Amino acid sequence: MQADNAILTREQAQAIVEKAIKRSKADAIDVQVNTYTAGNIRFADNQVSTAGSTTDGQLGIQSFFGARHAVVTTNDFSDDSIARAVAESERLARLAPEDPENMPQLAAQQYTPVNAWFDSTANLSAADRAKAALSALEIARTSGDLKAAGYLVTTAGALAIGNSTGMFAYHRSTNANYTLTVRTSDGTGSGWAAADNADWAQLDARRVAETASAKAKLSRNPVAIEPGRYTVILEPQAVGDIVQLISQYADARSADEGRSPFVKQGGGNKVGEKIMDERVTLFSDPSDPQLQGRPWDFEGMPLGRQVWIENGVLKQLIYSRFWARKQGKTPTGGPSTFKMAGGTQSVDDLVKGTTRGILVTRLWYLREVDPRTILYTGLTRDGTFLIENGRITKSLRNFRFNESPLFMLNNLEALGRAERVAGTEQGGDVVMPSLKVRDFNFTSLSEAV
Repeated sequence: MQADNAILTREQAQAIVEKAIKRSKADAIDVQVNTYTAGNIRFADNQVSTAGSTTDGQLGIQSFFGARHAVVTTNDFSDDSIARAVAESERLARLAPEDPENMPQLAAQQYTPVNAWFDSTANLSAADRAKAALSALEIARTSGDLKAAGYLVTTAGALAIGNSTGMFAYHRSTNANYTLTVRTSDGTGSGWAAADNADWAQLDARRVAETASAKAKLSRNPVAIEPGRYTVILEPQAVGDIVQLISQYADARSADEGRSPFVKQGGGNKVGEKIMDERVTLFSDPSDPQLQGRPWDFEGMPLGRQVWIENGVLKQLIYSRFWARKQGKTPTGGPSTFKMAGGTQSVDDLVKGTTRGILVTRLWYLREVDPRTILYTGLTRDGTFLIENGRITKSLRNFRFNESPLFMLNNLEALGRAERVAGTEQGGDVVMPSLKVRDFNFTSLSEAV
């Protein structure tokens, strides 16, 4: 069955929302309808281990009595199930404590449509996914000394939200995400590559396999060098791993209450101040062709282009509806896309322009050290190399680092091309450039490959 036959249309989703609203006896009701399909293939040790697909849906009903509210969910969309979910959410809402930050429902809104649905992804077959996996397995098997492990998942879905005051929003999307690790048989080398795109036709599985395999071979028998501060070239995935952290700390309330990196000494926040290199611009934009995100948040707030940092200057912070009302500001909604504008150079170009430095493929196991500076610790992984006189000369043992994206983006030397990354611990649609930065802080060596 093709995926689009399992996904509710706008009209079908709206009909379910209206059924729930008609059955409601609460002061107000919010309804969320989510339907999706997902297909995957997983392989390890040069052979396929699992493959499967899922088709499911979820209906969420939130009922309100004044400032009391409660949510009930079900995956049964029948009339009887809708009626039961509405009644149960009302029963629980009457028992719930009052929410002092409860906000009134939004009225009908205007949204800019975003085309994030691609039939090439939605209609991908299990055989197509197996063919993509085979490109990595063939390279590893014929090499004689490589072991490949990867995961490919394609999804298609539609999400709709509505309420009893006339707001209704609908968005459907697809995504293909492929991550691959290739290791040498002697256990000394590891390479990683990935790709992520809404359009399967734009995802080059063969290139992912070739990149991860080449890095695995190049990274065998790594040598140790002293930890310290180095000029570092971070590939887009590594940049995404650390720079996207900024979005997790950009909440206006945290700044206004003195709990944020963007607190201004003496009170207030740093909006309008230059906080990093003037070449840095960070923004959210569902309509950006590299992001293709949902054009509304889960409350139904419209999301357009929003610039957070422009030419190194903090332009705005994220305001929830509650905090915006309290502070007399305009709410921003909760963005789910995040992009850093890039340059024109490739990673190879950045390497060629480096006299001595370290190339980092990706970062792993990031953990917070100091929330006031967004200082994190973590490890390099799956391809760390010494650069000398514009070329890679040695594979290096991995490092532990202590670094903040705020410090790092004040030590910027060059920007590479922006690319969509395959996901970070924070999630969301993320596009990042490769970066060359100075004084990146490696604190110790790691035994991990």
